Amino acid sequence: MSSSQRKPWTRDELILAINLYCKTTFGQIHIRNPEIILLAEKLGRTPGSISYKLANFASLDPTLDRKGASNVSQLDKAVWDEFFNDWDKMYEESEKKMAQLLRPNSGLSDCLQVDFQHGKMVDRTISVRKNQGIFRKMVLSSYNGECCITGIKNKDLLIASHIVPWAKDVKNRLNPMNGLCLNPLHDKAFDKGLITLNENYEVTVSNKEPHELLHRYANQPISLPSRFRPGQDFLEYHRSRIFQG
Repeated sequence: MSSSQRKPWTRDELILAINLYCKTTFGQIHIRNPEIILLAEKLGRTPGSISYKLANFASLDPTLDRKGASNVSQLDKAVWDEFFNDWDKMYEESEKKMAQLLRPNSGLSDCLQVDFQHGKMVDRTISVRKNQGIFRKMVLSSYNGECCITGIKNKDLLIASHIVPWAKDVKNRLNPMNGLCLNPLHDKAFDKGLITLNENYEVTVSNKEPHELLHRYANQPISLPSRFRPGQDFLEYHRSRIFQG
């Protein structure tokens, strides 16, 4: 075992690892992933140690039945909990640290473009678009680039939909458990309250919507994400305050 594998992880390193974990599909968490290789080089670790740490984070996700490795430290859990308690704040910190670590055009350029505003709608055209870009990448990677209702896999036709709207919950704007991967039709229907999900993650269609394209998937379960399962509290908000019944 190399010294890079034995050396203890620091909080700063874990923040960077969680940042990458949230944007990487499970199928891409391996030693040949260029982003994992790049982060390993910058941290003086092996790609194997980075990929193992990323896979290990799955054991800390309370919404998953499928778990990763169980060899997590108290620091792993503490930093993970920091993210879960305030996604916007921790993503701002992790993006800044990633930008300090990497040179422009070094491979993770999206990490160098984020301009967080702590939820304030300042420079709306710039900051909101960039924040939503981060949210989109997390949600689409969690759903393996597939609409959770129809199974459409064309990324040009996929939208990272907020369950609780962007403007209604500042603290959870970047929380991937507040997201669904949908095609444009079902995204709009969800946004307008014409469809929702019940406690079993099954599609419920409003009685006010007669269109066959929506009723085709009524009572069918969505394809659950590989991580960051939709939060039941967010879904309850949608059912009680947005869904038209």
